Amino acid sequence: MDHLWAPWRLAYVTQPNRPQPTTGETCFICRAQAESDDRSNLILQRNRNSCVILNRFPYNNGHLLIAPRTHHAGLEDLSPEVLLEMQLTLQQMLKILSATIRPDGFNVGLNLGRVAGAGLPGHLHWHIVPRWNGDTNFMPVLADVKVIVQSLDALYDLLRNALNTTTGNSAHAGE
Repeated sequence: MDHLWAPWRLAYVTQPNRPQPTTGETCFICRAQAESDDRSNLILQRNRNSCVILNRFPYNNGHLLIAPRTHHAGLEDLSPEVLLEMQLTLQQMLKILSATIRPDGFNVGLNLGRVAGAGLPGHLHWHIVPRWNGDTNFMPVLADVKVIVQSLDALYDLLRNALNTTTGNSAHAGE
């Protein structure tokens, strides 16, 4: 029997079922941005109006979140400047992921509202989920397990290095 090792999933699996935060004070995106340790908060990049965060509970290796720096629930709440920056950041991250982990494609999505699948309905964010041919298998169906092939620390380092190389900048790209 093979053993799968994904220790970062334990926090997700063991957390109690509780209502998701809808205010900036309890939002994990706002909380992460308020702290200065980007690595421990998995903040890959901070721009003037947006940020990129590694998903702590990824659907697939390389799963990123792109969120506005301010706590907003809907697209209609964003200024054109913020919306444009987020879309340009989305484009940038697709290029970085393509060059570093070489997926065969991507799922890019935005879930607006709890009934639409938003796990954090108060702070909108885009998901980028890299996909590979054959990345779906029997594990989720039979064992309710998703195999993630790279640790978050290793992925963070890989993507930070790629960002530093392409932008010649640190984690604060647009500030």
